[in-house]
Amino acid sequence: MKPVSNVLLNVFVICWLCVSISAAESTAPNILFILTDDQGWATLSCYGSQKVPTPHLDRLASEGVRFTDAYVMPQCTPTRAALLTGQHTARSGMWHVIPWYGQPWARMTEPAYREQLPREWPILPKVLRDHGYSTGMAGKWHLTNNADGNYVELKDGNAYGFDFVASRGPGSQNEGDKWVDHLTDSAIGFIREHKDKPWFFYLAHHTLHGVVSAPAELVEKHRDAGTPETGMFNSTYLAAIEHLDNSIGRLMAALDDMQQRENTIVVFLSDNGGVDTVYHIGSETLTINRQEFDNAPLRAGKGSPYEGGIRVPCILRWPASVHAGQTISTPVHVTDWMPTLLAAAGCSEAGIPDCDGTNLVPLLQGERIPERPLYFHMPLYDLRWAVTPCAVIREGDWKLIEHFGDSFDVDARYQRGRKLELFNLRTDLGESRNLSDAESDRADAMRFKLHAWLESIPTPIPAENSHFDPHKQFDETKVKQAWNR
Repeated sequence: MKPVSNVLLNVFVICWLCVSISAAESTAPNILFILTDDQGWATLSCYGSQKVPTPHLDRLASEGVRFTDAYVMPQCTPTRAALLTGQHTARSGMWHVIPWYGQPWARMTEPAYREQLPREWPILPKVLRDHGYSTGMAGKWHLTNNADGNYVELKDGNAYGFDFVASRGPGSQNEGDKWVDHLTDSAIGFIREHKDKPWFFYLAHHTLHGVVSAPAELVEKHRDAGTPETGMFNSTYLAAIEHLDNSIGRLMAALDDMQQRENTIVVFLSDNGGVDTVYHIGSETLTINRQEFDNAPLRAGKGSPYEGGIRVPCILRWPASVHAGQTISTPVHVTDWMPTLLAAAGCSEAGIPDCDGTNLVPLLQGERIPERPLYFHMPLYDLRWAVTPCAVIREGDWKLIEHFGDSFDVDARYQRGRKLELFNLRTDLGESRNLSDAESDRADAMRFKLHAWLESIPTPIPAENSHFDPHKQFDETKVKQAWNR
């Protein structure tokens, strides 16, 4: 039998541990991560838009941090994979939208890509749940190649670390308000039910992705104000932005009502640039299919390696730890969010392999983070966005795009051959002046660093296609050829 003093000591230690764990849980921040779909950098008033007011997102920015140079991948699946894994798509292999489609007879090869997020990977919600968080999500998934990869069922959500997955909304996500109200209500309900312990909620809206849709009364409001039915800055697109902004206002009001404001990290981010111009595919000179929202002063839009495709609005608010009213111009990458949120939550990154991002908490609290290049690997064709296989490096004010074997010029005309484009983003945000010849030494040095990074992973780089067919090179198919399998 143990002496009484030892028994009391053990009881004290157990009680102290319980109190410590409880205190840690009470101080760990809640995390609300809001990801919108195809929302361009220039769609918010706080980023310079004068097309439609966004007062709730503007207020969120004024109460926290607005990032001017926040980067993602140029399409849905790649950004979502990078966000939840903390890995570059060059490492994860998820650089292409799923399910599979491609151009198997094009001039350059398209390397095989991963079509399913592995269940065994230690993604963000899994790690947070392992550290005591309640976890939930609502909305677009687009990381599994099943019958409806846009949506994850609860049974599958559990395998990816979610305790709760919201049900589908009424009808289709391509009609009405695209489930904005339903998904927002689901998030509010989850927060209300889990407010007594730390929680993580991933709210992934379907809007603004096409088919763009919004509440009829808001569409009519913008139509009555003189906006066009279709085309650039159309009434439905502007109504969708306004409706989304209103939903953010409802979310923030709910956090206030539940006294969850101070120690909740709210991150607002888009998965890629907005839809500027969509092209018809199938010829050497692409023609316009439709246009929706000009991303000026940025060049191009969704799908593109130019700034309009990969630079997006990004806002963070965390009143308990981050001073309000900041504007941060340090370039940040979507891979940074996993290590940042884990650090904020007090979670160890031990056992998480190959996390490529950087912890941004010091930056948020007024310190500098080490300067580093940002990388993007896009070894694919997607002619609806005038995209050919390429890779990108941003280093300081300079950005280099290497088109591996072909490209489209600013007028959507096809060009054969490898091409380098070098831009100084400080003096040429619209990427209108290619300085690769005038700054050839810099371009060569950046290309060398880009290839060293690609080889360090390693990841496949497109090469000349042995199946190239000049009569079919612009044909897109969803049927895999023998060499794609």
